[in-house]
Amino acid sequence: MKPPTDYLGSSRRLESVQDRLGNTDRSMTILALLSGLVAFLVVSPMFWLFWQATTVEATRAYDLVVSSRTAWITINSITLMVLVTVFSILLGVPLAMLTTRTDLPYPRLWTIVAALPLVIPSYIGAIAFAGMFGPGGEIDTLFGVTIPRVDGLSGAVLIITLYTYPYVFLTTRAALLSMDNSLVDAARTLNAGPLEAFRRVTFPQIRPGIAAGALLAALYAISDFGTPAFMQADVFTSTIYWEFSNFAVEYAALLALQLIAIVAIVLVIEAGIGRDEDVAGGTAKGSVVRLGRWKWPAMGFVSFIGFLTLAVPVAIFTNWLFRSEGDPIPSLEFQPEFAFNSVYLALLAALVACLFALPVAYYSGRSSSLVSRILERATYVGFAVPGVVIGLALVFLGTRTLPSFYREGVALLVFAYVVRFLPQAVGTVRSSVLQIDDKTIEAARTLNAGRLETFRRITLPLIMPGLIAGGVLVFLTTMKELPVTLMLQPVGMDTLVSIIWGAQDALAYRYAAVPALLLVVISGLSMLVLLRQEEV
Repeated sequence: MKPPTDYLGSSRRLESVQDRLGNTDRSMTILALLSGLVAFLVVSPMFWLFWQATTVEATRAYDLVVSSRTAWITINSITLMVLVTVFSILLGVPLAMLTTRTDLPYPRLWTIVAALPLVIPSYIGAIAFAGMFGPGGEIDTLFGVTIPRVDGLSGAVLIITLYTYPYVFLTTRAALLSMDNSLVDAARTLNAGPLEAFRRVTFPQIRPGIAAGALLAALYAISDFGTPAFMQADVFTSTIYWEFSNFAVEYAALLALQLIAIVAIVLVIEAGIGRDEDVAGGTAKGSVVRLGRWKWPAMGFVSFIGFLTLAVPVAIFTNWLFRSEGDPIPSLEFQPEFAFNSVYLALLAALVACLFALPVAYYSGRSSSLVSRILERATYVGFAVPGVVIGLALVFLGTRTLPSFYREGVALLVFAYVVRFLPQAVGTVRSSVLQIDDKTIEAARTLNAGRLETFRRITLPLIMPGLIAGGVLVFLTTMKELPVTLMLQPVGMDTLVSIIWGAQDALAYRYAAVPALLLVVISGLSMLVLLRQEEV
C-alpha cells in the first residue's frame, strides 16, 4: 500500500499534466483565432471585388463580358500565357539538362548565368528592348541599322519568356539532381537512344518539376502588368489598369473576375499534370552525356542568353545615365527620396508580413487539422491573384468603406503588399516551425517556464532564420511590385518603380536608368538567397 505522500505526489503530477493540456488547448484555440483573422483580412479584398461586380446591371454585364473587345483581350491573354509557358519549357529544360547531365565545362558558372535573368523584372527588360530597337533606337543610333521595334503581343511573349524561363530551369534542374541517374544508364543498356531514354525514363521522373516551373511561368505571364503595358499588348492586366484609370470601374471589375477564373483553371490543370505517383527518387550517379564538339556551341548558347537578358539591359541603362537629350523633366529627375520611399514601404511590408505570418505558420506547423491547412492555404490567395486585381479590389474597399484609410495611403498600400506577398513569409516560417523538436519545448515547460516565456526564449530563436528569410523575400519582391504601387501609392510619394513608369510613359528613358539599375542590384540579392540554399 502506497504512503499518503505518494498519492499526493501522483495527484499533483496528474494535475500538472492536465494544466499543460488545458493550456495547450487554449493556446491552439488562440492561434486558430489569430490565423482565422489573418486569413479573413487577406481574402477580404476579393469579397469587395465580387461585390462591385454584382452591382453591375445584368444586361450590361452580359454585354460587356461577351463583347468583341473582351473576346480579343481573352484570346490575347491566353495566347500570351500559353506561348510563354511553351517557350519557357523549350528553353528551361534543355538548359537544365546541359548543366546537370552533360560534361559541360564549369557547370556552376553556367547555372548562375542561366538563372540570373530571374533577378531582372521583366518590365525592366521591356524598357531596354524598346529603347534598343526601332527607328532612333540604340542600334540605329550607334550602327545606323534599323531593326524592327519589339512591341505588341509578340514582343511581350519574347520579353516575358526571356525573364521567366529560369522558373522552369530551376525546378527542372532540382528534379534532375534528385532523381536516380542509374535508371537512364539501365535504359541505355537496353539499346534505347538518348531521345528515347529521355522520353521513357527521364521525362516521367522530372515531369512534376517541369510542371511546377511551367505553373510559375504561366501565372507570371497571365499576371504580368508592366511588360504588356510597355509593349502595348491588349491583355487583361494592362486593360484593367487603363479602364480603372479612365474610371470605367464596372468593366475593370468584370475583367478582373474573368482573369481570376483563368488563374483558377491554370491551377487546376497544373494539379493534374504535376501529380505523379510513380516518381522514383535516389542519389545514384549515372554516366554523363559527352558533348564532344558540341561543347562550344552549348557554351555559346548559354552565353548568348545571358548576354541578351543581362548584359544588354545593364549596358543600355548605363549608357542612358550619361545622356541629356530632349527637354528636361524635373519631376522625373532622380532624387534619393525615391529610393528611400521604396525601402521604407518595403521594410514596413516585410515587418507586417512577418507579424501576420507568425500565428498562421506556427498554427499550421504545430497542428495537422483540416482547419489549420485551410487557413494556411487561404493566405496564398493574394499571391495567386495578379497584383492589378489586388490593387483594384483594395481601391474599391478604400473608396467605398474606408475613405480616410484610402486617403492616408501608406497603410492601405502596405496592406496590399502584405496580401500579395504574405505566402513568402508563411512558407519560410512554417518550414522552420516544422524543424522544432517537441522535446525541447517540453523540457522548458518542465522547468516551469510559461508558454510566452518558452516561445520567447526557445521557439522564437529557433524560427528566427525562417522569419528573417521570409522578411527578406517580402522586402525584395515589394521593391519590384509595379501595379499595386501605381494604383495605391500616396500622392507625392514617388518610388523607384513609379519613376520608371513615368519615364516610360513620357518616352524619356534616360530617367529610368538609375531606378532600373538600383532595382537590378536589389533583385540580385534575392537570387543570392536562392542560390545559397541550393546544394549542387
